[in-house]
Amino acid sequence: MIKKEDVLPIGRIVKAHGLKGELTMEVTNGVFDDIETEYLICEVDGILVPFFLEEYRFKSDETAFVKFKRIDSTMQADELCGCSVYMERKQLPDDYAQRNEGDNMGDNIDYYVGYTIQQTDGTPLGTIDAVDDSTANILFCVVKPNGSDLIIPASDDYIVEIDDEQKIIKMELPEGLLELDD
Repeated sequence: MIKKEDVLPIGRIVKAHGLKGELTMEVTNGVFDDIETEYLICEVDGILVPFFLEEYRFKSDETAFVKFKRIDSTMQADELCGCSVYMERKQLPDDYAQRNEGDNMGDNIDYYVGYTIQQTDGTPLGTIDAVDDSTANILFCVVKPNGSDLIIPASDDYIVEIDDEQKIIKMELPEGLLELDD
């Protein structure tokens, strides 16, 4: 079974394209263009399901036409509309997260979904559930150990250390920041 912490979000199926099962995918992470893969993973009814690629081509930097094997009609394609699309992290090169020299977080911020955020003293704050990059300030959407939500700025200024092996980000946050969500 594929787990959410083992995948990297790369896009979303927007709509069917044509009559033979081709799909229009909104691409939110350039890794899809950078790395060869035989399959993509779609979240169908909350379950991560691999779909093998027959072919794909880019319409623009943000849009690709994708054809999965065994999806051969508009009706089958329509069932995947709205699904989030992922790649398995094990397909990524070891240096994927740190590809931009001098930039601690790199350009691939979605990579950190599933990482645990800790304070510098080792106190866990929670697990990154999503990344909000819809504004100028990128935010980690964190699920705290008690199940409540927490929003933390994903700023290099606050990051002390990233341990990719253990999937931990140690942060030194400004005083009072954690109380804003209470």
